[in-house]
Amino acid sequence: MDIMIEDNILTIEEVAKYLRVSERTVYDWAQKGEIPSGKIGTVWRFKKNDIEQWVNDRLSAGRFANNLNPIHMQAILSPERILFLDYPSKRDALLALAGNLATAPQIKNANELSLEILRREELMSTAIGRGIAIPHVRLQSITDLVVSVGISRVDITDFNALDDEPVRLIFMIAAAYNQHGNYLQTLSYFSARLKNRELRDSLLRAASPDEVYGLLVGGASKDAE
Repeated sequence: MDIMIEDNILTIEEVAKYLRVSERTVYDWAQKGEIPSGKIGTVWRFKKNDIEQWVNDRLSAGRFANNLNPIHMQAILSPERILFLDYPSKRDALLALAGNLATAPQIKNANELSLEILRREELMSTAIGRGIAIPHVRLQSITDLVVSVGISRVDITDFNALDDEPVRLIFMIAAAYNQHGNYLQTLSYFSARLKNRELRDSLLRAASPDEVYGLLVGGASKDAE
C-alpha cells in the first residue's frame, strides 16, 4: 500500500509503511539509535524530514537491501527500455535515456521528466561510484514506478562521482509522487546489487538489450527466492 504522509511527525506504523519495512524493524532501529527518533513518554515519534535525510544518506551504501522486499524487475523494466549509449557528456546521456524512459506508458509528460532529471542532477550528482549513476525523480505526472537502463560504450567523465570514476552504467528511476517507499526501495536495491563487480563487468560486456535484461532479471529472481 502506497501512502502520502502529510504530517511531519510520524508514528512507528507510518514510518514502517513509508519505508515498506515491518513495524518491528523500525522499533528495533529506534531502540538501537540507528534511526532519528524521540520518545514522548513511552511512544516513539519520528520527524519526516529527518527520516528522508537518514534514508538518502544511506542509499549509496545499499544498507536497506536486507530489510526491504525483493524487487520484481519484470514489473519495472523491459528490454525496450535498455539503451546502449555513446555520449561522452552526462547531459546528452541523461536526455537520451529520459527520452527512452518516456516511451513507457507510466510516463505522461516526457518534457517534464527530462527537465526534472536534469534539474535533479544539477542539485547533486547521482553518480554513486564504481562507474554507476542512478538518476531519479518522483512526479505527479507519473502513474507508476518504471526504470530505464543505459550502458555507455564510452566513459562519461563529467558526472563528478565521489571516487572520480567515469560513469558507464546508468539506472534511471521514475516514480509517482506518492511512491516514496517503492522509490527508496528501488534506489537502495540497485545500489546494493551493483556492488557486485562481476555483474557490472557482465553488463558492460553485454551485446544486446536482451542480454542486459537477462542479467538483471535473473539476479532479481535469485534475490526473491
